[in-house]
Amino acid sequence: MLNFIEELRWRGMLHDMTPGADALLNDKKVVGYIGFDPTAPSMTIGNFVQIMLLKLFQLSGHKPIVLMGGATGRIGDPSFKDKERDLKSYDELDSNLAFQKEQIKKFLDFEGPNAAIIVNNLDFYKEMNILDFLRDVGKTLTVSYMMSKDSVKNRLETGLSFTEFSYQLLQAYDFQLLFDKHDCVIQMGGSDQWGNITSGTEFIRRNIDGKAYAVTTPLLTKADGTKFGKSEQGNIWLDPKMTSAYKFYQFWLNADDADLPKYLRYFTLKSQAEVEALEKGFADDPRGLKAILSEELTRRVHSDEAFESVVAVSNLLFGKDANADTLHAMTLDQLETIAEEIPCKMISKVDNFNIIDLLTDTGILPSKTEARKAIQGNAISVNKLKISSHEHEVTTKEWLHDQYLMVENGKKNKFMVKVG
Repeated sequence: MLNFIEELRWRGMLHDMTPGADALLNDKKVVGYIGFDPTAPSMTIGNFVQIMLLKLFQLSGHKPIVLMGGATGRIGDPSFKDKERDLKSYDELDSNLAFQKEQIKKFLDFEGPNAAIIVNNLDFYKEMNILDFLRDVGKTLTVSYMMSKDSVKNRLETGLSFTEFSYQLLQAYDFQLLFDKHDCVIQMGGSDQWGNITSGTEFIRRNIDGKAYAVTTPLLTKADGTKFGKSEQGNIWLDPKMTSAYKFYQFWLNADDADLPKYLRYFTLKSQAEVEALEKGFADDPRGLKAILSEELTRRVHSDEAFESVVAVSNLLFGKDANADTLHAMTLDQLETIAEEIPCKMISKVDNFNIIDLLTDTGILPSKTEARKAIQGNAISVNKLKISSHEHEVTTKEWLHDQYLMVENGKKNKFMVKVG
């Protein structure tokens, strides 16, 4: 059984906590929660930091609550945002929430004595009218108390609507209701949530004379100071339809060496002893250590099958032993992944093509003269088979899954040709 606070400490995941939180967690098994607002169609690896926090909490013998923000997502959290959020439609938020609930079920245990539960805070407010809210919730905190929070102070110059100003009240009241209904005594989150979380502990103290606690993690940034989870293409999503398993794997594999110790501690389920042994064993081979982390996370977030597929695609693109049999064994999904990673040329229909026409019609080579020179130089392959004659016919039976051809011009210039 893990010791939750000590686990966070060695992993570098403890930013702050209210006095007594560590003693409470050491003394007995408790209930704690983290909130997730469904403002995006999928969770991201930014959310995965908090998922790991809940996972470690549960592995320490405590009971986690996942609070889905069906209500707070309708309002918008101003914390560390430089401008007002655009409000999502109710239908979009409900759809996002339903999808994210299924995503979270992959990562926590929902059976057993400390089984996780999922709660939607829309259930707290959907029958409450504005007068009840103002009397029961709005009277708890003064305006000066609310304005002392960084999430509010940082937005006063650029503008803060009453809608987002009220977010702090909803998150605080969420904590009070979870404390009252589920004996939930700890709220966790990123360090940007400290103000909102401690407002909740104040609600519980003032309104029901209870004692509640806060635990936060540092905001995870990359070595270059940029936001964790963002790539040149945007967010790294946990949904394979938005970020393929291959791209997910490559994100970790291509991480900056300077980020590796932090990433390994935040995201592996390996023990401290295992992590330290790996770091010692791979001290001169950071890419090998990144490959271990990439495999673990791809298997956990996607699946064992997805990881095996990623390996197959990687071997085809970069392995020295890839051959025609390797390519013909590819599934359609794997071929589609390859087509996303290397230049993909579109063609109108599957047909028999003279190799010269195929190379020039797709723009792989600019002219028939260049195409002939490449063939004469033994540079052209179709589906991993060398083409030795400029009169070669590429026939319909060579199309992979009736949709793709792989064409190579030398060792480095790889293309997919797709029927579209």
